Amino acid sequence: MIRARGLAKRYGDRRVFAGIDLDLAAGGFLLVTGPNGSGKTTLLRVLAGLAAQTAGELRLPERRLVGYLGHEPLVYRELSPLENLTLFGRLYRIPERAERVGMLLERFGLWDVRHERVSTFSRGMQQRLGLSRVLLHEPSLLVLDEPYNALDRQGAELLDGVFEEHVFGEPRTWVVATHEPQRVERLATERLAFA
Repeated sequence: MIRARGLAKRYGDRRVFAGIDLDLAAGGFLLVTGPNGSGKTTLLRVLAGLAAQTAGELRLPERRLVGYLGHEPLVYRELSPLENLTLFGRLYRIPERAERVGMLLERFGLWDVRHERVSTFSRGMQQRLGLSRVLLHEPSLLVLDEPYNALDRQGAELLDGVFEEHVFGEPRTWVVATHEPQRVERLATERLAFA
């Protein structure tokens, strides 16, 4: 699914990371840890195909097979959750999109607020919508940067349930950077720790 050899990224004279070798098979789970500013987010953007590496070789799946959640949920704040997911569903040409959208809104506790503007939501509610957006097109590779960010206990448990599907449901490939590695440690097939 992902193969990297000598992967490196620089911004001008500043080296973000270098010499990363990685083989993540389909169905694998890469856990990325490290302090703020160590290069985790940049690596995840490269692995999601959103930024180019400076050096090295990288093989990724097609972009349409990737779901990415960064530090921002990347949803339209002036639209409702229903309008957001319907729009993204059209962009991804999802068949039976109304059912898929409804299922995700229900699953992430957003059904009762499906017609409200996202701009009125707490950061945690926006994160739930961002997770719904990422899962909408059922990507083969999910790249999540601090997915527990701003989630309350219930939201974190909902996300834990998504990860449980990795074990008991349809296998997906995951790249997850988190400051809460204990939540997903048991799922990790590969680990990358930034200093």
